[in-house]
Amino acid sequence: QVQLVESGGGSVQAGGSLTLSCVASGDTSSSYCMGWFRQAPGKEPEGVATLDTEGRTSYATSVRGRFAISKDNAKNTQNLQMNSLKPEDTAMYYCAADRACAWAPKLWNYWGQGTQVTVSY
Repeated sequence: QVQLVESGGGSVQAGGSLTLSCVASGDTSSSYCMGWFRQAPGKEPEGVATLDTEGRTSYATSVRGRFAISKDNAKNTQNLQMNSLKPEDTAMYYCAADRACAWAPKLWNYWGQGTQVTVSY
């Protein structure tokens, strides 16, 4: 079992930056794939970024080049650095963990409670 708690959301103007953090507790071995997902009102959840146990990253096309996922194993923390934010990035952001590193949100077993990101014009 893994428990995840996000922080770092907030409101920012377009072009600004935010860093989301996710602290893991419980089974914090490094054998989990970590990911960030988001859900905007009225839309389906979507993958944002994943980081597998080999350090390989994957990004949604819409955020590639602007967002960066990273992990600090010593602190059991994963981060999502978000730069050049756009209004369409507005959503509830969730961190997740699972043994597998699928892109589909429904395949992930462990989720945080979410943190809201709002980007205004």
